Amino acid sequence: QVQLVESGGGLVQPGGSVRLSCAASGSIFRLYTMGWYRQAPGKQRELVAVITSGGATNYADSVKGRFTISRDNAKSTVYLQMNSLKAEDTADYYCNQDQGLRAYWGQGTLVTVSE
Repeated sequence: QVQLVESGGGLVQPGGSVRLSCAASGSIFRLYTMGWYRQAPGKQRELVAVITSGGATNYADSVKGRFTISRDNAKSTVYLQMNSLKAEDTADYYCNQDQGLRAYWGQGTLVTVSE
């Protein structure tokens, strides 16, 4: 059974930084594309960043140059380093594992960017 557990969210001031982590279990982590998505209140869930099994990355235009996705296959963990945070980055952030025929989601971690 695949489990994804996010951590690292919280309250951060505008311009600040935070690193999210997602620990995976129950799958051969290194084989799969991992992603971070977010959902702000009243909005649809949107892609933030993805990283393939080979390490290729892709980012939403709104976070390019500010966020960095990375993975540690030895620890079965994917990270999202978030810098220069803005109020509009406030959202629940979800980890995703794409196994092709099926995708798995974590429970989410809330990031609030506010004074």
